[in-house]
Amino acid sequence: MLTDPFFYAVAIPAVILLGLAKGGFAGIGVVAAPMLSLAVSPLLAAAILLPILIVQDVVSVWAFRRTWDKGVLRLMLPAAAFGIFLGWALAAFVSAAAVELAVGLISIVFALQRLWAERAVKAAEQVGQTAGRPWLGALCGLAAGFTSQIAHAGGPPFQIYVLPRGLPRDTFIGTSAIFFAVVNWMKVPAYINLGQFTPGVLATAGVLLPLAIASTWTGVWLVRRVPAEGFYRVIYVLLVAVGGKLVFDGVQGLVS
Repeated sequence: MLTDPFFYAVAIPAVILLGLAKGGFAGIGVVAAPMLSLAVSPLLAAAILLPILIVQDVVSVWAFRRTWDKGVLRLMLPAAAFGIFLGWALAAFVSAAAVELAVGLISIVFALQRLWAERAVKAAEQVGQTAGRPWLGALCGLAAGFTSQIAHAGGPPFQIYVLPRGLPRDTFIGTSAIFFAVVNWMKVPAYINLGQFTPGVLATAGVLLPLAIASTWTGVWLVRRVPAEGFYRVIYVLLVAVGGKLVFDGVQGLVS
């Protein structure tokens, strides 16, 4: 188990952000792995975070278990499984920094476009347009699985397909919770195969679990107090911020 005080100085806020993300403020959890990477290697950071994510998934799925979209999951999960496999198979050949840069740029352009054009009426009008493009859902599902396996950054590709559908707030959160709960479990065999779940990793994750559970419930409590009509605007703004962070990390990784 890690005992370095600096590790916990960055791990505690990282886990809190993960909890808020799992509670409904989608996207902000993507900064957790880079934060932990300030104290440990990126591979070790990812391994510590995965058990924490799986436990947080239990809380978020339970909290939103009655509100989710079956069609989105049926379309995107099989594609995500293939994306996870590609991420595992190509891990030695694909730079996590390049993936982060690409995902970050796409996320920023998408979110800014939506913030510019988004109106309540337009959002309702565009639901049918997006729902009629299953190829886009499959592509975004594959990208979500791939980027989640490579860099724990599956949120933006998922949101690019699902956000324009204009789902009710709780349905969007519930669908996201179930999608990533399944995705995180599908990543476990790859982590086991790579020998990343050592006793020290699991013990360190275990120390952080009480905080992870408490912060997820806090996120659930907070998100239900955000007015439903303003929720999507908050998520788009967060997506711009997350995209900017991914671009920064990607450029930094490519030039270093």
